Amino acid sequence: MSKRILIIGACGQIGTELTLKLRDINGKNAVIASDIREGSKELMKSGPFELVNAMDYDSISKIIDTYTITEVYLMAAMLSATGEQFPAKAWELNMTSLFNVLNLAKEGKIKKLFWPSSIAVFGPTTPKENTPQETVMEPTTVYGISKQTGERWCEYYHKKYGVDVRSIRYPGIISWKTKPGGGTTDYAVEIYHSALLIGKYTSFLKKETKLPMMYMDDAIEATIAIMNAAPEKIKVRSSYNLAAMSFTPEEIAKVIKKFIPEFEISYNADFRQPIADSWPSSIDDIRAREDWGWQHKFDLVKMSENMLHNLHAKYNIL
Repeated sequence: MSKRILIIGACGQIGTELTLKLRDINGKNAVIASDIREGSKELMKSGPFELVNAMDYDSISKIIDTYTITEVYLMAAMLSATGEQFPAKAWELNMTSLFNVLNLAKEGKIKKLFWPSSIAVFGPTTPKENTPQETVMEPTTVYGISKQTGERWCEYYHKKYGVDVRSIRYPGIISWKTKPGGGTTDYAVEIYHSALLIGKYTSFLKKETKLPMMYMDDAIEATIAIMNAAPEKIKVRSSYNLAAMSFTPEEIAKVIKKFIPEFEISYNADFRQPIADSWPSSIDDIRAREDWGWQHKFDLVKMSENMLHNLHAKYNIL
């Protein structure tokens, strides 16, 4: 049977670009996008789309039957900053949506499943530098708690029922195409837009707050790579650490100034600062690199150049 892919949460920051990339690779009709709302014009015109609530088991099951789906990417979630404002809703969405697809895989309706975890699984007791694959976690946000719990359930369903579930712990993701969706690392996207449009930015994190980050192109490549890897290469069935670069708001501002000398940054830390303080500064992802060949391509300078180049075109700035 040929590969047939369903992406749940296809209209989000990662879901949008993942959908477009998978359609480029597999053909537009082989990738079904779905979300609770419609997405960008580019996404909606690029292939089949279904309105679906990630918490609605029967609707997801029906789509899987209708399109003879073989693989599911569950990208729907309420992220860290938004989740702290609506903790009960965040828990319900993040956990119910995961159980839905895990149970569909358990029943044999899905052959392979991708579910993203996050550096939010780590907490203030976690080693901050070169955080290892196996370590103390103790997350302090409902998003992190749901991701840590999800990791345990993914591993359980693999060991108990043979579910082929694969996962990576995303760091902060930076993209010029799609706006971020309520995460603590969103400043690293907003700063580029503000630098180009108004020449200044107020960071909601302190200037010395160092966090693991990744350019969207690398995140998409990693996601597809782990799903394409042979099953025997996937030796971690909770979730793999994944890393590319780490930097502070001050460091990203200095790089932007090389391209936009007049750019100015100021700082006004808000409720997201304690969340960021509980997360690692850098990640050790040697297991992903050894097991299934993960390699990142973008560092801070290369990413900044690419971001500003594409945003110039997007905003039609000469």
